[in-house]
Amino acid sequence: MNLFRLCMGICVLASSVAFAGDSSPPTPRDLELEKAKTAIARKDWPAALAVLETYTVANPRNADGFNLMGYSLRNQNKYDEALLAYKQALTLDPKHKGAHEYIGIAYIQLGQLDKAKEHLAALDKICTFSCEEYRDLKKAIAKAQ
Repeated sequence: MNLFRLCMGICVLASSVAFAGDSSPPTPRDLELEKAKTAIARKDWPAALAVLETYTVANPRNADGFNLMGYSLRNQNKYDEALLAYKQALTLDPKHKGAHEYIGIAYIQLGQLDKAKEHLAALDKICTFSCEEYRDLKKAIAKAQ
């Protein structure tokens, strides 16, 4: 019994050390993306866009950056640029749920429900048992019809 407790204690100690190693400090890249998200939360679209323009140049393979750029542009009614940013996000990550939802919303705002429905269908395939992005886009399409 004492040997069992000793083994359990070692296992617990080892796992806590392993988890402690996982909490690495955020990288400058992570901090820039968080800075953009903070501006978005404040609905300060120009500030978010300023950060994201620099971020996406420095991180051209990061779909999240392009998705957030599209979101910021769309909220400034810059639809052509927003669509380009969303399409870049989807080129980098064809299963990016947020980009599918947001480009679908942009298409709804542009009166192009057929294209919004294409992204809803994509989300239906990506999300195994539905997901928030699918449900939100479905509601937006229903409201627009």
